[in-house]
Amino acid sequence: MASATTAPLDALPPTAPRSGLFGFTRAQGIALVVMLAAIVVLPFFVYPQFLMKLLCFALFACAFNLLIGYVGLLSFGHAAYFGMGSYVSAYASQSWGLSPELCVLIGGAVGAGLGLVFGWIAIRRAGIYFAMITLALAQMVYFFCVQVPFTRGEDGIQGIPRHALLGMIDLGPDMRMYWFVAGVFLIGFLLIHRVIHSPFGQVLTAIRENEPRAVSLGYRVDDYKLLAFVLSAGLAGVAGGTKALTVHIATLIDVNWPMSGEVVLMTLLGGLGTLFGPVVGAGVVMAMETYLAPFGAWVTISQGIIFVACVLAFRAGIVGELAKWLRVKL
Repeated sequence: MASATTAPLDALPPTAPRSGLFGFTRAQGIALVVMLAAIVVLPFFVYPQFLMKLLCFALFACAFNLLIGYVGLLSFGHAAYFGMGSYVSAYASQSWGLSPELCVLIGGAVGAGLGLVFGWIAIRRAGIYFAMITLALAQMVYFFCVQVPFTRGEDGIQGIPRHALLGMIDLGPDMRMYWFVAGVFLIGFLLIHRVIHSPFGQVLTAIRENEPRAVSLGYRVDDYKLLAFVLSAGLAGVAGGTKALTVHIATLIDVNWPMSGEVVLMTLLGGLGTLFGPVVGAGVVMAMETYLAPFGAWVTISQGIIFVACVLAFRAGIVGELAKWLRVKL
């Protein structure tokens, strides 16, 4: 006979997912292994140049997801950090002859610096007001890039060289450059994972869920938001700098507002607030842009139909819906 104090199974609180190695749950660990296997195997079957661009945009989407998915701040101006990181890294490589790792770090530093200034201005607002301020500031950066000489206007910085990594490893061949890009992506991805699962990341989640309660607990909410904004902008700058070295060019496309919209689509399509969602979303968007290109003017219509279908069928994003179906956290 069951004890009177025994609660029904439906009344018991859900069991928290156990954290495995380095804070990954079992499901996340499996997803990480699959992602690593794809990174290692795919360059032998798929054009490495496409995969390098995909990884750069995947890091960009992960950086954006850190801000919107875990803090709840929708920025329409992330193209500013991505584009300026691209321009500065390109200029440092072509004019100063710096090695790739230094160029990427400088691009990240410029993105973080812009994020510090713009975040300080925008962070005191919320909702649509925050989004519009970030968009306006990003457009100021765009018009700055149109005017200043070092960006070379509509021509962009072309013929960006790939110098030797650490002064020793020639990154001229695409396969060698691919492993460098993959390393940059993995470092950024694991850094974001560590931030999310740190006490700092838990406070960010608390701010997203109930900001007034976080304030009442004594947290300086604006400072936490600003730090997350700077980190997100810095990683976006790293992604932009890596992309410039990959494709040998930095243009106004990288810093214009449609780029901000594209990273929003990548994140929503993959799964907002999921660890692996932005990677999947970036892969889907980049694959559509590449393989639907032969349709010419119909490519935009085709993309729109696919996006609408995905939004209607996968409201939580591809990875978000998969996680719900499997009852795991991804």
